[in-house]
Amino acid sequence: MGIAERKERQKAELRDQILAAARRIVLDEGFASLTMRKIADAIEYSPGTIYLYFESREEIALQLCREGFSVLLAALAPAAAVSDPVERLRDIGRRYIDFAMSEPETYRLIFMDDPKFMKEVFGENGERKTDDEPGSRAYAFLETTVGECIATERFRQVDTRMAAQLLWAAMHGIVSLKISCEAMMEGDPADIGAAMSETLLHGFMR
Repeated sequence: MGIAERKERQKAELRDQILAAARRIVLDEGFASLTMRKIADAIEYSPGTIYLYFESREEIALQLCREGFSVLLAALAPAAAVSDPVERLRDIGRRYIDFAMSEPETYRLIFMDDPKFMKEVFGENGERKTDDEPGSRAYAFLETTVGECIATERFRQVDTRMAAQLLWAAMHGIVSLKISCEAMMEGDPADIGAAMSETLLHGFMR
């Protein structure tokens, strides 16, 4: 390995350390506690070093959120192979719950943390959200599948966005309760999610 390659690897490793430290601070203390100095202290570098990699804590927050949504998008992606759109919705629901239960800290970070964190990431009214962001792509996958169910007359003529949001909210409710209030959530979240999916899908069916 040459000197240039070694330097690039060291830069990448330090960037990963910065993000890992920031992620732990946000999860443990909330976004309000995230500062460049606190990150620097955690990795034993000067705050000036952090600024060589990220312009602000908001840029770090955005990157953390992108990474989390990328993991979610990868978890949902295999459902695209399911040709029947109704079965695909069932599979999306199963995979969504599997993701949340296997990656609870990542789920907390992107969906359950301090609202100020999400505001910094997406802006006041979601104006920073773009179609190429992994979070937007994950939601678009769900909404497009709902639209296909309507177009093929498997569903009644329901509002596509509303139906997608209902399905998402239902799965989020199940996993967020399991993550934050496990003692109050009896049973396997996968079984509860399947029952919830069937209830909602039955309501949308022709």
